[in-house]
Amino acid sequence: MEPKTETPQRSDAQRNRERILAVALTELSLFADTPLSLIAKKAGVGQGTLYRHFPNRETLVLEVHQREVQHLADSASQLLRSGRPDEALREWMSRLAYFAMARAGLASALGQAISATGSPAKPGYSTVVDAIKLLLDANHEAGTIRPDVTTDDFILAIAGIWQIDNRGDWRAQSDRLLNLVMDGLRAGAPEPR
Repeated sequence: MEPKTETPQRSDAQRNRERILAVALTELSLFADTPLSLIAKKAGVGQGTLYRHFPNRETLVLEVHQREVQHLADSASQLLRSGRPDEALREWMSRLAYFAMARAGLASALGQAISATGSPAKPGYSTVVDAIKLLLDANHEAGTIRPDVTTDDFILAIAGIWQIDNRGDWRAQSDRLLNLVMDGLRAGAPEPR
């Protein structure tokens, strides 16, 4: 039996799915309760098309979240390839802050989806932890952060970003906080900065 080849309709379906996900990310980041009908309309698809790809709101929210988590995690290795490990770590921390603060509506929608489906309480958490470990290991190897910093230490140190009010100047406040964390990570590093 010969393998099936994709038809143009299949690529159209994939483009529809990508548009739905992109619009859902934008809209859900702003308002957790954005109606699916609005997402479908802004994506330029009918509600039937949206429901063919995502049978319910929870499925859509969970996939949008998972894609964003994966992009965040993937950026860790990309940053390590393009710069010094400590610079990569600091830039990744900024991306994490953006993920936490600019996607507040998505976080609320995710909480609702988790409650409705009984999904794991922290979907994508292990993916983020793996990215943190990658960054910390590269910094330990380079001697750019103190050698006793663990992944758990790092997570606790940056946890303050989730306490920042995203309605104010969260970027400036998160930059100050993350610079303090980075200074603490560098203190006692084996190599001079």
